[in-house]
Amino acid sequence: MPHDEPNRTCIASGDIHPKEAMIRFVVGPDDCIVVDVAGRLPGRGLWLSARRNMIETAAVKRLFSKAAHQAVQVPDDLVNTVAELLKRRCLDTLGLARRAGLTAIGADKVRSQAAAGKTAVLVEAADGSRAERDKMAAAVRGAKVIDAFTRSDLGAAVGREEAVHIGLVHGGLTKAFVTDAERYEGVRIKPAHA
Repeated sequence: MPHDEPNRTCIASGDIHPKEAMIRFVVGPDDCIVVDVAGRLPGRGLWLSARRNMIETAAVKRLFSKAAHQAVQVPDDLVNTVAELLKRRCLDTLGLARRAGLTAIGADKVRSQAAAGKTAVLVEAADGSRAERDKMAAAVRGAKVIDAFTRSDLGAAVGREEAVHIGLVHGGLTKAFVTDAERYEGVRIKPAHA
């Protein structure tokens, strides 16, 4: 297999996926597993599908040690660390997208962006009004909808107290945000529905 092959095999399931959709881990100098959400740390990558149960399975069944061909330490809170790192990465990218002028923030601005046919992704606060979120999704037909973050998370990312509706136009930062948000969706703790 060439070194730059874009697909990787999950050490827990054996499934093959594009590496952008997976989570990379490496063994650190202290023989402890390190999460590499950016995929840039030195060392041989150990890949897992971006799903909470895959990370838990790899930790419990000592699959990191098996794949690394050595004994490794796995932190007890590994899956939550992965979720937190991906969340932070998503929100940082959203902030960069705002500074690059790729966002519309607020219901009126998102509707205007959508009317111009520019909205590629609609980011909706998970704790926003369901009726308002549904209304906005209908106004922005065809856009990918991401609703994994709270109003305060989104607000902090874009320099406001809160944000419920954010539209993103096409671009590299938007693509990076979607890729990381999809990985985050697979590993985050889902809130219980009322």
